[in-house]
Amino acid sequence: MMSAKNNSPQKPDSFYEPGYVKLHKKGELKRRGDILWQKMKICDLCPRECETRRTDGKKGDCGASSQLKIASFHPHFGEEPPLVGKGGSGTIFFSNCSLRCVYCINYDISILGHGQKRSVEELAAMMLRLQEIGCENINVVTPTHYLPHIVKALDIAAGKGLKLPLVYNTSGYEKTETLRLLDGVVDIYLPDFKYFDSAMAEKYSNGAKNYPEMAKSALLEMNRQVSVALTADDGKMYKGLMIRHLVLPNDVSSTKEVLKWIAENLSLDTYINLMSQYTPSYKAEKYPKLSRRIYRKEYNEAVSYVRQLGLSNVEIQG
Repeated sequence: MMSAKNNSPQKPDSFYEPGYVKLHKKGELKRRGDILWQKMKICDLCPRECETRRTDGKKGDCGASSQLKIASFHPHFGEEPPLVGKGGSGTIFFSNCSLRCVYCINYDISILGHGQKRSVEELAAMMLRLQEIGCENINVVTPTHYLPHIVKALDIAAGKGLKLPLVYNTSGYEKTETLRLLDGVVDIYLPDFKYFDSAMAEKYSNGAKNYPEMAKSALLEMNRQVSVALTADDGKMYKGLMIRHLVLPNDVSSTKEVLKWIAENLSLDTYINLMSQYTPSYKAEKYPKLSRRIYRKEYNEAVSYVRQLGLSNVEIQG
């Protein structure tokens, strides 16, 4: 880990109040949930803007109707160390996904849509249960298409004592207009920045040619809302932007361009997890450039470039 000096104003958890709790007390969280729910009528929540009438039971490009589906919820100890703490990150894995990458390791959930139908009230109960068993945060994974349900569940759970930071764990394929409705709701943004080349995004993520454009705009908006993520004195993360970048073989991810953009457009102490664990999954074997794991040389070159750019808060693997 290349760490920036911890000058974070964040306080230990006994003093931290998540933003959504404040919005709940004002009635604003309920209002935001209602607005998001209306968006599913002719859905434009994500950059695909498929305009599907999800509230009529039809499925959007993400594969989801307005019926909430959840694959699992549990403490997760494989996330970034500041999110795990002692109790684990309280992850809730949502079924379906708006990006649908050909190499997705969780394709059974994200693309095949495996999971169980749940109600908003059940989702709220899951959040409270994760808090009860000692999780450090509520980590909503691939949340975009179920944002209306998540915000409504937060409103219910906050009224029953939920007070853990909310982690928004996303592919990075987000609309700025949608993110603005989360201002003050999300404590920690955890987006991927997958590609810098629109042709790569189009080929490997189901035609998402506008991914680089949307991801860059989304990162700027996320940073505006929560700023730089720095660990508090107790080693935990309570607020901020944490970016993941998975180094893909044959430079499909345009890693140097991604890192250069972060260095030039965000703070040099932006938290970055530079990931080396790419494993060919789902349909990756059908695509020659993605059919192997990365070479050590490819990852080492990325690490060297991070240092050259002066990025100082980077999680280095292996």
